[in-house]
Amino acid sequence: MKWIDYARPQTVAEAVQLLTERGDGARAMAGGTDLIVQLRVGRRQPDHVVDVKHIPDLNEVDTSGGGVTLGAAVPCHIIYNNEVIKNAFPALVDSASIIGGTQIQGRASIGGNLCNAAPSADAIPTLIALGATANVSGSTGDRSVAIEDFCTGPGQNVLGADELLTSISIPEQGANSGARYQRFIPRNEMDIAVVGVGASVTLNNGSFESVRVSLASVAPTPLFVTEINDELAGKDVSDENIAKAGEIAKAAAKPISDMRGTADYRRHLCDVMTRRVLADAITRARGGNVDAH
Repeated sequence: MKWIDYARPQTVAEAVQLLTERGDGARAMAGGTDLIVQLRVGRRQPDHVVDVKHIPDLNEVDTSGGGVTLGAAVPCHIIYNNEVIKNAFPALVDSASIIGGTQIQGRASIGGNLCNAAPSADAIPTLIALGATANVSGSTGDRSVAIEDFCTGPGQNVLGADELLTSISIPEQGANSGARYQRFIPRNEMDIAVVGVGASVTLNNGSFESVRVSLASVAPTPLFVTEINDELAGKDVSDENIAKAGEIAKAAAKPISDMRGTADYRRHLCDVMTRRVLADAITRARGGNVDAH
C-alpha cells in the first residue's frame, strides 16, 4: 500500500478546504468500513484521506419538526436505537440494522452507505422511498440533491472533488403513511442483497394517495420506479393493484447475472419482493406492526 496523508478536520469548513486543496487525490472518510477495505485491495488509491468522523455537525440527529436530519457520519447503531426514529421511520431501522454486523454498525453510517454508491446498498432504496435529500457543502456553497439523483454509477456519485456530504434530510411522512425495506440474501445476515426493495405509501380512504418504490442490486444505481406511482395513485388498495406494482418493478429492473443470481432470478425477485414490501408498508400505514427483518 502506498503512503497516504491523513487529516482530521474539526469543522465542515476545514474539511471542505482540505478537499478543495487536494482535489481528486483526496477522499473523505466517515466510518471507513468501505473505504479502508477499498484501500487495502487497491480499488481506490487516494493521496489524502480526510477523516470527517469527528466533525460535530456530521454526528447530529435532529428530529425536531416531524422529519429527521441525519448527520453524514452518524453510525447505524445510533439510528436504530433512537426512539423517535424507531416510531416515526421504522424503514430506516430496517436498513440500518442490516448493514454489516454489530461491530460494523458501530462505525458505518447511512451517509457513508450513500456516498459509496453501491448498487446493492441497503440504505439508499429506503432513503429514496422516504423522499430524502442529501445536503452537500463545497467551496462554492451548499446545495441539496434528491437521493434518487445522487448515485451516477457503481461507486460513483454527484459530489465534486471539493464537496462533502454533510447530512441527509427526510421529510415528515404524515398520517396514513408507512414504509418498509427488505432484501433477499443467500445467508441469514452479513451478506449483499441479491435484490433489495424499499417502499413507502400514503393511503387515503382505502386508496393509494402516493407510492414510492426503489430497487437495489438490479441496475447500475439504485432504481427509483416512478411508474408504480403512476399506475397506483388514486386506485384501491387491493391485491390486484399490489400485484401490478410487482409486475412493473420486474419490467423496470435491468439486472446482470453473477454468482449471487441470474438476471431472470433477480427479475422474479423484484416482482415477489415488491409485493411483500408494499404489503408491509400498507400494514404500517394502517398502524400495524411489522418485524424489522
